[in-house]
Amino acid sequence: MPSIKPITDLQNYNAVLRDIAVGAPVFLTENGKGRYVLIEMREYERLQAEFKLLSELMKADESVKKDGWLTQEEVEKELGLA
Repeated sequence: MPSIKPITDLQNYNAVLRDIAVGAPVFLTENGKGRYVLIEMREYERLQAEFKLLSELMKADESVKKDGWLTQEEVEKELGLA
């Protein structure tokens, strides 16, 4: 179950930080509406790496659609194996 707290709870930020765990962010509300998300640094870094990987995969997909696939011979030549 998500941890949702009003932003005023940050006055006792140690209690808020104790509720943060990998895969279990704390959502902060302001005036009853979602405003911020607190996550562990490891989770943030994992999300950033995942985003970067997905961006690179999207570029590769666009390249395949535009230029097509390379043959095995073309790959070996590019790598200097042929």
